[in-house]
Amino acid sequence: MALKNPKELHRELAARCEKVLSKTEWRNYLRDALTRTLKMRRETISLLFTDFEAFRDQVREVKERSIDRLDEVFETFKKNCEKKGVKVYLAGDAEEACEIIYRIAVEKGAKLLTKSKSMTTEEIMLNAYLEKRGVKIVETDLGEFIIQLAGEKPFHLVYPSVHKTRYEVAELFSKLAGRELNPEIGDLMQFVRGYLREVFLSADIGVTGANIAIAETGTVVVETNEGNDRLGSIPPKTHIVVTGIEKIVEKVEDALKLIVAHPVSSTGQFLTTYVSFVSGRNPLAGDDGGRELHVVVIDNGRRAMRDDPWFREALYCIRCGACMNICPTYSTVGGHVFGYIYTGAIGLPWTAYTHGLERAAEFAPLCISCGLCKEICPVKIDIPMLIAEVKHRYVREAGQLTTNRVLENYEAFYRLASRAPWFFNPLLRLGFIRALMERFLGIDRRRPIPPVARKTFAKEFGERRWTQHGRRAIIFADFFIQFVRPDLGIKLCEALNTAGYTPVLPPQKTSAYPYVAYGDLDKATEVAEYNVKHLSEALSEGDVIVSAEPTAVYALKYVYPKLLKNSKESLKVSKASVPASVLLDSLVEEGRLAVKKAEGFKVGIHIPCHERALDESRSVYNLLRHAGYDAVFVETGTCCGMAGSFGMKHGTLGYGLANAVGEPLFNMFKENGCKFVVTNSSVCRIHIEQGTGLAVYNPLEVVEFTAPHTR
Repeated sequence: MALKNPKELHRELAARCEKVLSKTEWRNYLRDALTRTLKMRRETISLLFTDFEAFRDQVREVKERSIDRLDEVFETFKKNCEKKGVKVYLAGDAEEACEIIYRIAVEKGAKLLTKSKSMTTEEIMLNAYLEKRGVKIVETDLGEFIIQLAGEKPFHLVYPSVHKTRYEVAELFSKLAGRELNPEIGDLMQFVRGYLREVFLSADIGVTGANIAIAETGTVVVETNEGNDRLGSIPPKTHIVVTGIEKIVEKVEDALKLIVAHPVSSTGQFLTTYVSFVSGRNPLAGDDGGRELHVVVIDNGRRAMRDDPWFREALYCIRCGACMNICPTYSTVGGHVFGYIYTGAIGLPWTAYTHGLERAAEFAPLCISCGLCKEICPVKIDIPMLIAEVKHRYVREAGQLTTNRVLENYEAFYRLASRAPWFFNPLLRLGFIRALMERFLGIDRRRPIPPVARKTFAKEFGERRWTQHGRRAIIFADFFIQFVRPDLGIKLCEALNTAGYTPVLPPQKTSAYPYVAYGDLDKATEVAEYNVKHLSEALSEGDVIVSAEPTAVYALKYVYPKLLKNSKESLKVSKASVPASVLLDSLVEEGRLAVKKAEGFKVGIHIPCHERALDESRSVYNLLRHAGYDAVFVETGTCCGMAGSFGMKHGTLGYGLANAVGEPLFNMFKENGCKFVVTNSSVCRIHIEQGTGLAVYNPLEVVEFTAPHTR
């Protein structure tokens, strides 16, 4: 079946975004709610772990091992369940899973089912299936209950109704009650407790999901903060558990790690309030027997995902929702725009496999490739590259947007413009030219285009003579230094030369990250191969590869190895790559460079997204402090919104969304009282300058390096 063309999908997504971007108060409420969760997560990690990174590695190892042995652990789980009298089913797809559950309900003569929160049942659309056939099913998780009354899909994996205000909830509950209810939270809770208690006591079957299933004991683990899973599953004679096959782990010890990872990452709790281990069915006092447990294990694309080298990693997801909490665009537009059933960043690969590529493509442009989802994921899933592959598969079949194609090829334009900057720079300042570019190329006229330097960095570099030393610094210039500010590249080389490095500039292209961001992975791979070939050939023992652009270092260290299947050369380049500010800071600390003192202005530091995977701008802070500045970090904990070339685009899915994301950060900078802003990112610089009215500098512009003083 042919996919919708990219223009149509773009138009539809932009219209959905426009509706929510106009709701400023709603957006602030959503962002505040998710920011509170991130704060609680940080606090809990600091209290609970001495080495959270090691814990993340352990959790990943559990999931890797379980998925490697997926069929085997399922058979072990099934065998150990059946020893306890549990009936286990393996459903190939959503239709089969729903049919199994419906058949059980018919056999038991069930008219009313309760259900605790379960994204897997949302995935297979169980409620609609049963209700169409005359079986009533009531959600008992408070958030899911609200969503069911509203006739909506969950907004978030963990907080399905986080977007609803108490007034909206009061309206929904009032309709159910047949009378007007007070919108006070206490009154609303009293009503819903009373209503659901009656449902719990009269239900024929209780349906729950499972956060984990344990193969060695035939146990399912259900975690809730409301206890509704126990109220829903214990009183009825029949309990049905619905779970994806990827939730099965080998051992109890594996499950215990996940039981900690879930709450820490999702809500910032030490432990979920209720953790239930269900192994078969036990009799109740006065019961006449006949109590049954049925476990419906669902494939629905999971084994195909396991066999796909790109998407296998998506099966490691533990459904904590952390990637939604950190996502700059999700926290601006929400899960009903950024999602189908599975929402947010991890929702893209899951949607592609469970509901189809076109469904995923409908919200894929909302991923602006900041990479923060990977940094926060408790299982270290490379979500950004999974999303890039979703985009790649769509682009390969349906084509690429013209604007994306233009922005991907910025290097070709600047290479051409660098031959005649005297012509191109004045041309790009003409209003009618920018209007034409906006109309036909989709580049927003309000966004300044960096002027082309008189000479490229490569030319400037070739005209210099450097003192030869035993150590060498391989310079990876990337776009900004190569075409816009070669003077900063020369300043970097002079500092490194002073510190005992010989700067070397092998043949190279820019990082190609826009190709990754827009899903043209074939082109990204070509550039990666070119750069890795020349950089690895230039590398000798003890050399370093240095770049002043965070995204360039991120590409060299993390993206190129993925694209090149961890080739020996790509890993060699990855290991040798270092941010310029990190190297300069270490040279100052080692006494091989000195920093001139500047006036002690208060300076705000912005952390670019890709720098969070490197050193979180700590080296920038150190350098500014060495120079005598009163340096402070000013941040929201997420992206500024520019996201490389995303903020250059015209319209809602570009300039408009970028500004909506950046607004809280702009306000923080304005209120901070800093004289200017410092950041390593050349594109964040454009965005923050426009949004705050403050001057924004690269560290190389405000820190002067000299040879160390000797006595």
